[in-house]
Amino acid sequence: MRARIDTRFADSRAADLSLAYGLPRLHALGAHRVALHGMDVELCLLGASHQVIVGPWSETVACLPDRADTLPAREEVVSGGLRVQFAAQTLRLDEFYLAERVAMIARDCAADPQALVGEFPGDPLAITALRAWEEKDGTAWRTWHAYPQAGELVETRTMVRPA
Repeated sequence: MRARIDTRFADSRAADLSLAYGLPRLHALGAHRVALHGMDVELCLLGASHQVIVGPWSETVACLPDRADTLPAREEVVSGGLRVQFAAQTLRLDEFYLAERVAMIARDCAADPQALVGEFPGDPLAITALRAWEEKDGTAWRTWHAYPQAGELVETRTMVRPA
């Protein structure tokens, strides 16, 4: 699913992002609900990146004003009754490779019924994309946050299982 977002994105580089679990639902500029393993999973586009909601639990990767920490490269925690495995990486790409990678992500996500891609105005490379799927014993998703002005692409991968 593809969404054109009519606001500029609030975060502007990878270092602005932080990770939080269990935050209440934030105002979404676009959302897409999918059923995985009989659970509703909501993929939400924020002006400051993304939020994924699974039942009463949430993962938020965004520019959060009350958090000064950055994204962890890898983390495994128990949160809200779920065992969470999170990983993130920031790629620094020149304009050609960033454009190529963003086009591939947007195309693949637009064709997947369990994905959502948001395009922000001002730069065709400014996107946030989320894609979810079932794993044998859990649910997983990947996200991509492109920051063309900084030449950065942040990729995250999360796997949740019952604790």
